[in-house]
Amino acid sequence: MGKKVTVVGAGFYGSTTAQRLAEYDVFDEVVLTDIVDGKPEGIALDMNQSRTIEGFETKVVGATTDNDGNGYEKTAGSDVIVITAGLPRKPGMSRMDLLEVNAKIVRGVTENLVKHSPNAVIIVVSNPLDEMTALAQLASGFPKNRVLGQAGMLDTARFTNFVAEELQVPVKSVTTLTLGSHGDTMVPVPSQSSVDGKPLADLLPADKVEELVTKTRNGGAEIVALLKTGSAYYAPSAAAARMAKAVAEDSGAVMPVCAWVDGEYGISGVYLGVNAKIGAEGVKEVVETPLTDDELANLKEAAEAVRTKQADVAGL
Repeated sequence: MGKKVTVVGAGFYGSTTAQRLAEYDVFDEVVLTDIVDGKPEGIALDMNQSRTIEGFETKVVGATTDNDGNGYEKTAGSDVIVITAGLPRKPGMSRMDLLEVNAKIVRGVTENLVKHSPNAVIIVVSNPLDEMTALAQLASGFPKNRVLGQAGMLDTARFTNFVAEELQVPVKSVTTLTLGSHGDTMVPVPSQSSVDGKPLADLLPADKVEELVTKTRNGGAEIVALLKTGSAYYAPSAAAARMAKAVAEDSGAVMPVCAWVDGEYGISGVYLGVNAKIGAEGVKEVVETPLTDDELANLKEAAEAVRTKQADVAGL
């Protein structure tokens, strides 16, 4: 206890993340912010009234904020900041369609947050994820290890779920991994995927593995198309909350996240989905995972694709 986390954005994603973080009971305080007057305060009141039922002591605080920085004082002293603010995808939209509008939102909230929490670790979940992570680092001026993005945790969870469903096995028996970007150049890693320790390639033919890889890459779009008025938030919030918990506990847990890569895999100077050890300072180190030649080539291709897009956000 003794830690404070702020979640920016009280939509489905942000409020569900705040609820998960409160129920972990590893923080003294969870602050939930939003620009809709009264919404975060109302959600916080509701969550606090669940404490006796669920048995947690973490206090949830709501804070209505505005573009001029009012309301952000309640976030002061945060150890971790989770930025979910921005427009969700609608059917037919790519993550990149959100670039310009969400860039303005992410830059604004980041600049206001860091005035009050200069030592925080920032976890970005706003789309397009890789670009918004790079933008948050530029806007904050923080060391690159203290700004990371949530992508690989979610994409890996989707890959794992699809493999478990295909083979009709418990999800806990399945290990998978996705690297690269949170989008078209996502790199699922079948060579590091297994079921009860048995390589995935020994259990499924190559064409079926590729089918599951494609399904993983399109996992978010499939949910958006079904929902019609929003995007996924249960699995994404679980991923973001677990990352924040790892920071608060300085656990050193190895997770697939969007992190700054500077020499690993022969790639430098870009935010990219990789395995990383997570702790109190954010990314403790990037953990290089053995890859096949094809997987490494795909990862390098993803790096170049996101590098160009990340360079574009500097002026947004």
